[in-house]
Amino acid sequence: MNAVIYARYSSENQREESIEGQLRECKAFAEKNNIKILDTYIDRALSARTDNRPDFQRMIKDSGKKLFDYVIVWKLDRFSRDRLDSAHYKVILKKNKVKVLSATEAIADDSTGILVESLLEGLAEYFSADLSEKVIRGLVENALKCKYNGSSVPLGFVIDDEQHYQIDPVSAPIVLEIYNRYDRGATIKEIVDIMNERGIKTPRSKRMRIDIITDILKNRKYIGEYKYREIVIPDGIPAIIPQDLFDRVQERRAKNKKAPARKKAEDDYLLTTKLFCGKDNVFMVGESGTSRNKSVHRYYRCVNTKKKRLCDKKPVKKDYIENLVIDAVMEMIQDDKIVGYIVDTVLSLQSQDSTSLPLLNRQLNETNKAIENMLNAIQQGVLTSSTKQRLDELETTKSELEISILQEQMIKPLLTKEQITFWIHRFRKTDITNLDQRQRLIDIFVNTIYHYDDHLVITFNYKDGTKIISLQEVEAAGLGSDIKGLAVPKMI
Repeated sequence: MNAVIYARYSSENQREESIEGQLRECKAFAEKNNIKILDTYIDRALSARTDNRPDFQRMIKDSGKKLFDYVIVWKLDRFSRDRLDSAHYKVILKKNKVKVLSATEAIADDSTGILVESLLEGLAEYFSADLSEKVIRGLVENALKCKYNGSSVPLGFVIDDEQHYQIDPVSAPIVLEIYNRYDRGATIKEIVDIMNERGIKTPRSKRMRIDIITDILKNRKYIGEYKYREIVIPDGIPAIIPQDLFDRVQERRAKNKKAPARKKAEDDYLLTTKLFCGKDNVFMVGESGTSRNKSVHRYYRCVNTKKKRLCDKKPVKKDYIENLVIDAVMEMIQDDKIVGYIVDTVLSLQSQDSTSLPLLNRQLNETNKAIENMLNAIQQGVLTSSTKQRLDELETTKSELEISILQEQMIKPLLTKEQITFWIHRFRKTDITNLDQRQRLIDIFVNTIYHYDDHLVITFNYKDGTKIISLQEVEAAGLGSDIKGLAVPKMI
């Protein structure tokens, strides 16, 4: 029988030795019961009171592949400390014909075993809930005294010997400077660049990032507010930022809140690294500028016109060229013949992707033939000590190859023709007004685009997938770009 091991230690007991000990006892249990271990799943510093555990969820998903029969845990509380979660996931495993085994708890495989298992799970849940209540009770007592309750200490503060927040005379002026710069009109990106140029680091010695400065600008600890869960104590800790400055910063943040999304929609050039100038065979890059009437224009232009002035290729409007490409992609994936060809190609490539699996299968076939020949020899009376030794070696090799094949299949599961077809057909329902979905279409299906004065050549990501679009026909249909009548804008 085949099995996997699931091991976990919680945030209350963060020791790598815990994992090593669990794995050692689970492997000993498997060896004693003649069970082969295919893989291990490990969650570190994660509580079993939640099912939001990456390797736990991966194990549950992998059980659907029907490659293993058991999940071995050191104790049942490693699997879950919530009875509802435990029952829910054991039902899923049972449907996949997988059973949970405890390496250290003797549980009979009958009605008494069910009772014992239920009692153990109930005790684990009680222990976890009781421990949580005690921990929270202590943290609440700390909070009522405005004491430090763990997690990272914000820039500008230090924790004294009595676990109280105190102002750090070295880093507090930096926090005040960040607020003042933002209040005077600096962008968060500009502040990040200034801080990094001066070598200023976070309390964890990391470089400044946009998200770190954003968190600093909204952290109410800087106006002296202490908060833990539902407990909020104004003036509970020393303030670094005056209230009026903090309020002005929040007002500016609220005004700018929607700006990043608008800028992203406007300034994300979807064809970057895929659009080439038909004359020079070099990239066309995105730019923006303002005309004399203050209108903002966004377009692609040949890099040789921008830097070396070696190409006379006219720029092309961003929305115009991107819409043409998106329309061509949507037309392509509506064609059942093309979709069928892509599916067949993916299936072919998929079978070639794994170099080890065909080799392992071939070795297994050869080993099976050798075992069969050896058995025929034994039936004919050829039985010596060396014959038996060789047969044992072949059986061991066969077992190792079967495990290796199962492990390879778990790592690289093969998709069926129906699954690939369904995946491609989903793109037919793409919302082409959504920026992320437009980018995904281009990333997956488009290889290169060549823009000439009179036509466009789009090369798709499949053999012979080339489409030529006549720009004169597009213009005649009233879909053309008015870039011809646009003077080169003044750069922003």
